[in-house]
Amino acid sequence: MKKFILALVACLMLFCLTACGSGDEEFKLGVILLHDEASTYDLNFLNAVNAAAKELGLSESQVIIKRNIPESIKCKEAADELVDAGCKVVFADSFGHETYLLEAAKAHKNVQFCHATGTMAHTEKLDNFHNAFASIYEGRYLAGVAAGLKLQEMMAKDSTVVPKIGYVGAFTYAEVISGYTSFYLGVKSIVPEVKMDVQFTGSWYDETEEKNAAAALIDNGCVLISQHADSMGAPSICEERNVPNVAYNGSTATACPNTFIVSSSINWAPYFKYIVTCSKENKPIDTDWVGTIATGSVVLTDVNTKAAAAGTVEKLEAVKADLVSGKVKVFDINTFTSAGAKLTEFMADVDTDAAYTPDTQVIKDGYFSESTFRSAPYFNVEVDGITMLNAKY
Repeated sequence: MKKFILALVACLMLFCLTACGSGDEEFKLGVILLHDEASTYDLNFLNAVNAAAKELGLSESQVIIKRNIPESIKCKEAADELVDAGCKVVFADSFGHETYLLEAAKAHKNVQFCHATGTMAHTEKLDNFHNAFASIYEGRYLAGVAAGLKLQEMMAKDSTVVPKIGYVGAFTYAEVISGYTSFYLGVKSIVPEVKMDVQFTGSWYDETEEKNAAAALIDNGCVLISQHADSMGAPSICEERNVPNVAYNGSTATACPNTFIVSSSINWAPYFKYIVTCSKENKPIDTDWVGTIATGSVVLTDVNTKAAAAGTVEKLEAVKADLVSGKVKVFDINTFTSAGAKLTEFMADVDTDAAYTPDTQVIKDGYFSESTFRSAPYFNVEVDGITMLNAKY
């Protein structure tokens, strides 16, 4: 009888472990990428989801990735396929995916849909549709500080160096404007007289156009280049021309050892961990989630000391501490002007509509309060000292 009871207990324990385990193994995460590993932007997401999956103990079969999904109905189709494959959470990484992912969310109300860089979640108010971003403007500001130190060093070594820098941008969207302005303000904190030209390509990923844009900026007198675009186009021409470069979404030190200074990026691993954990524990996911430096969501690569100015590592640590403490605000209205005047009030288009109607006062306590009323950036102020050479929407 005793043996029978022990055997029965063992069977019950095995059944419990199997049942519990199967429930966890049934969980699947779907990820939709605009491009693939060749894009620094998409590679950043791939690295993050892999890191999160490893930490959470998800197997390869529990993470289904759809690569090279365009910003079209193909995104909705990919989302439908991921739902059919059993995914409980579906994530898409590109701004233009949003409307199609929203369609999928309305069609599959028992699945959570999460979208990076989007603007619609807080106005749509669906329980299963969410936007996420990070305070990357702080990372770009830090990268700008590193660029400013390099520019300062160049000017000290050669009196003929003009403090003019260039920036390759994808589109004339608030996300890009917020990014290049924060970078510029970081440089300006070191070299107050700096000017910056911006050249847009009209694409998130076009190596030829990005390379051509960077070359045009260099030919026009820019002595340092940064970017918000996803290929190696700009870094490669900088290495070829021996022009210092601040990259985005990862280090280019291996390919550009003589010119790469530093790169900022969003670390999406905390968000992937967050949405998976919420889903598995049946907890609500924030409608608008914003990661910060403090949460490990905004990061810098190691500084390439071969190309960076002396003292860059130490200076970045000091400024980072000031950002975390709140001592330094990236968009402090005392550090820039627009059309020759201080920005004392500004109505931003937070509740985005077709006409992009300004609807929210975003100047708060002496600074432009970015990514607080929603996760995606809405800073689109034309700051003095920055010249947009073209526009691409």
